[in-house]
Amino acid sequence: MQFFSGSTSTESSLLPAAPPGTGAGGPGNNAHMLYIFNRAGVCLLYREWNRPLRTLDPQQDHKLMFGLLFSLRSFTAKIDPTTAEKGNLGVPLLPGQGCSFYSFKTNTYQLNFMETPSGIKLILITHSRTGDQREALKYIYNLYVEYVVKNPLYVPSTPIQCDLFTKNLDQYVRTLI
Repeated sequence: MQFFSGSTSTESSLLPAAPPGTGAGGPGNNAHMLYIFNRAGVCLLYREWNRPLRTLDPQQDHKLMFGLLFSLRSFTAKIDPTTAEKGNLGVPLLPGQGCSFYSFKTNTYQLNFMETPSGIKLILITHSRTGDQREALKYIYNLYVEYVVKNPLYVPSTPIQCDLFTKNLDQYVRTLI
């Protein structure tokens, strides 16, 4: 079942079809890292594929990333030119409330962000030359639903330890251009 694209998966394959333009069979791996947080800020999954320099311990890294997302969401809602009620900077927003950001780019990387209605936050850090990764994040979320949420052995809000999910995630991430 596809939660964002509107089509359903076939019984022969649990994997949803790869989104167009994500470079299936493309030249190499431009994804650096993936974070999945729940609504409480607990890091459910951290995967890295191409991160040559590690400057923080994992716990600090997760807190810093979640804090950045919290601040960016609050900031974008505060400067939204279409909403009269701005609220206070730093006040938590509900999923879908206020305006949102999808990505930002530096000279060395691009941070791509998606928040689901249930409060799951997916952050994909890619090379700066990659394009819009919203479809890729939707695809990764569909993998999460198929292999983690539907897994009767998975306990919600605990770190993800599902080999099928990580195998299919790694396989898909290798196709990103």
